[in-house]
Amino acid sequence: MKHSKHIGFLILMAISSNLWAYGSSSSSSACAKPKFTDFTPAEHSEVAAGSDFSFIASENTTSNSIVVTVKDLATTLKITPENNGTFKVSGKLPSPLKDVYARIAISAQSNSSCLGDAGWLIHINQ
Repeated sequence: MKHSKHIGFLILMAISSNLWAYGSSSSSSACAKPKFTDFTPAEHSEVAAGSDFSFIASENTTSNSIVVTVKDLATTLKITPENNGTFKVSGKLPSPLKDVYARIAISAQSNSSCLGDAGWLIHINQ
């Protein structure tokens, strides 16, 4: 009976030390999400149907993972590497969207496989 108490205690010690190891900040790696800036047209702008849009994706973005939707409609993108390592992303608003508010929604993965997203709201007139 005395040995079984010691064995139970040792098992509990082993489990608790493993749990503390997972909670340690030194054992967890940071996730560097991609960032998106320089949105054109500006947020809350009023634009014509079929207008161009663009933004800059940070240098840690995996360029082939960039996806842009406008009011849940996919868009064709042109992705151009810039000299500083960032990417200029441009496209056209889907032509069926007229006289509506729409969010240009961006998602992409970073080089460290972290998912980032952003977007901005515009008003598309006729």
